[in-house]
Amino acid sequence: MLGIDEKILRLTLGLAAVTVALAQSPAPVAQPQRPIPEIEHIVIISVDGLRPDRLLLANSPVMHAMVQEGAYTFWAKTTAVSITLPSHVSMLTGVNPRKHKIEWNDDLPLKEPVYPKQPTIFEMAKKIGYTTALVSGKAKFGPLTKPGTLDYVFMPEKDLEVDEPVCVQAVDVITRLKPNVLFVHFPANDKAGHKYGWGSAEQMVAIEKADACIGRIVAALEQAGIKGSTFMIVTADHGGAGLTHGPDDPRSRTIPWIATGPRVRKKFDLTQIDLLEVRTEDTGATACWLLGLALPVYFDGKPVRQAFLEGK
Repeated sequence: MLGIDEKILRLTLGLAAVTVALAQSPAPVAQPQRPIPEIEHIVIISVDGLRPDRLLLANSPVMHAMVQEGAYTFWAKTTAVSITLPSHVSMLTGVNPRKHKIEWNDDLPLKEPVYPKQPTIFEMAKKIGYTTALVSGKAKFGPLTKPGTLDYVFMPEKDLEVDEPVCVQAVDVITRLKPNVLFVHFPANDKAGHKYGWGSAEQMVAIEKADACIGRIVAALEQAGIKGSTFMIVTADHGGAGLTHGPDDPRSRTIPWIATGPRVRKKFDLTQIDLLEVRTEDTGATACWLLGLALPVYFDGKPVRQAFLEGK
């Protein structure tokens, strides 16, 4: 493994974490026709708390290369609440928090698990025979792990302070499972923001480490032989200012959205399309569209078709 610190590796191996297969592979199902047949895999990466201006200033060659290779906007919008759990659920269900009803932001000691009122992209994809996986650096993502919707989950019992264990697990699941839908969440940038401040030197280091992890994920896709059939989005759940992130604060609501993959436009700034405003719900909608799923009428998100050569 490239550049893995021995202590971090021991932490990964010894973590008290939930790393389980939650669903058996269903009987073969005829998959729908996809709009871009070359795309067989979707990887959504969220760098928690990543504000676009910090990304642009950081030493982040992998994400900068993705900008050159794909379509992007540094003016995408997250949910108005601008906090981790509701925003991620919106990202992965295509609807705003009022519809999915996951409006808290803690790992609550609930007597019974609570899942979103609308299905996640994992649930929708799983129903038609796709393989699904989630790798999280925070313990609060339980609402996204509805039984029967994921083939693989990594979620720690306590929030991680570093990204390395997440990276190790993501590389491993790509190598072994080659999932059709994979969500990866890196926590360290948000942790640095709350501890040292958004835009602090410590947070810039966290961004650079997350960038290196994304590079290892790209390398794993290449080694697994699926990079050429993978659509990847790198985005965030919120930004921040000072030591926190707040509701409807533009510094918290503005997030990056960078997409690469087959037939994705290269070096294409999506703000060139005057009426297009990419929102976090659009991530889930875009994934569903690429998988050939019928888009539910209740979706708040829309596929970002303009990111592709066929887009208008």
